[in-house]
Amino acid sequence: MIEVLITIVILTIGLLGVAGLQARMQLAEVESYHRSHAIVLLQDIVARVAANRRNAMNYVTGTPLGTGNALQNCIGLTGSALDLCQWNNALLGAAETSSGGQQVGAMIGARGCISNVSATMPREFTVAVAWQGVTPTVAPTATTCGQGLYGNEQTRRALVARIKIGCLQNDPTTGLCVTP
Repeated sequence: MIEVLITIVILTIGLLGVAGLQARMQLAEVESYHRSHAIVLLQDIVARVAANRRNAMNYVTGTPLGTGNALQNCIGLTGSALDLCQWNNALLGAAETSSGGQQVGAMIGARGCISNVSATMPREFTVAVAWQGVTPTVAPTATTCGQGLYGNEQTRRALVARIKIGCLQNDPTTGLCVTP
């Protein structure tokens, strides 16, 4: 009888370990989903800026887009204004809604920032997507996008891409880039 009780105790401890592992795997899955969604959003706006290279300065955001802003109606907008409106809505999760009408298609507290890297070089930009992770890790240092907006800075996650707009035409007299 004691052997059966010892076996049950050992089995119970093993099953508790498996349950704990399952919970950690679930958190890792959520973090992975958020990161892959952030990559899609980052690639989307990088492609839009690169496609509209002539008006790249119009993409610079003074404040982060996404959480903290309202869902926008993008009808009638064109160019960079349309791209930023649609990116804002994507950061808010407008692509997927719950049965109650709430936007659920994005990361927790998703924000997006586009900044000009250098005032003397208006063809180099940094694009960042920041969101709130579910478990604390190391705070990102590559960008300030979303900094101080998630409570514990160690739950802030961020992906950063740098865009360099190439010069397609130089002025023969000065050698400087000419925007046609």
